[in-house]
Amino acid sequence: MIAFTGGTILTMDGKEFRSGAILVDGPIIHSVGDKVEIPSGCRIIDVSGHYIVPGLIDAHTHLGLEEEIYRIEGDDVNEVNEPVTPQLMAADGINLFDLGFSDALRGGVTRSLCMPGSANIIGGQAVLLKHYAPGAMQMIDKNPWGVKAALGENPKRVYGERKKSPVTRMASASLLREALNTASQALQDNDMSAAERFKWEPLMRVLRKQQPLLLHVHRADDILTALRIKDEFDFNLILQHGTEAFMVAEELKQRQVPVCLGPLLVNRAKVELKEVSFKNAARLAELGIPFCLVTDHPVVPIEQLRVCAALAAREGLGEQQALEAVTINAASIIGVADRLGSITAGKRADLAIFDGHPLEFRSRLCQVMVDGLLWGDNSE
Repeated sequence: MIAFTGGTILTMDGKEFRSGAILVDGPIIHSVGDKVEIPSGCRIIDVSGHYIVPGLIDAHTHLGLEEEIYRIEGDDVNEVNEPVTPQLMAADGINLFDLGFSDALRGGVTRSLCMPGSANIIGGQAVLLKHYAPGAMQMIDKNPWGVKAALGENPKRVYGERKKSPVTRMASASLLREALNTASQALQDNDMSAAERFKWEPLMRVLRKQQPLLLHVHRADDILTALRIKDEFDFNLILQHGTEAFMVAEELKQRQVPVCLGPLLVNRAKVELKEVSFKNAARLAELGIPFCLVTDHPVVPIEQLRVCAALAAREGLGEQQALEAVTINAASIIGVADRLGSITAGKRADLAIFDGHPLEFRSRLCQVMVDGLLWGDNSE
């Protein structure tokens, strides 16, 4: 067992302890509070004067799929031979030894959802990663977890340059509908070939509501198209990016559709980003839209997730809301809040310890724990 004592614990489950303790038993948080009984023989780590928060979660990345340093050699984020490829799995393209994993840990980010890019209408299947484990294979937390799809500029540009469909938003929406319709028919067709079933099974899981559709959309018009398609096929939808989501908030609230908001620490590199602003986080909060903050790593380096939260707080988001946006909200939106996202007895022991408040730019990470393992700790 390991006990962290003396620190300020920001649990993200509605409690805060100014000089509390966390008792970790293996990969699990055993207990947390200001009156934790520490058993004899327990390893005690004094973190007095420090802040402890749950390990941060980035719900939209291409970590290890679009590698650090490498260009074509390490770029496995988009398969652009055809626009509908639900059978692809991000896990098969990830370099689990990529430098981005250690960068993430240095920023206190312990888990991330990694997914294919947005060149295709349907790019493939996402995977939930943990950034530290005894072996590389154990870094795969949940696979697959969600199907990545895209509307808007990216598929239009990629396939327009190849003189192939889609070259318009109409064709993009039609291809997405066609794929979902094929998967819907496959649910009833016992005579479908094994090869066809292999391709469409990921979308069949979406239609069974066993996993979400992770849909890349920036502009309000593309968001409305996404909502029309959700209405038609009745699946769980999570908007990715959602730059103009605040403009269609009532439609999102009506359907209880959350937003993985970001990247925000960027310039207006394309038309879809005209409304990009850190103020958008406060706008979504005021409008009652569930959201988390994401980096879209490597667009924004994953270790800067905490900085994105701090900048959102500077631009009007509440301090507590900003921390929730990179912890418990992210866990809730991607469906893992039963075991991640807060410092709660019974949850996985993912912890980030800073020498100052985590939203203070000058604060430094002191220690990070993933599933009860201290990163870089030679005593374990």
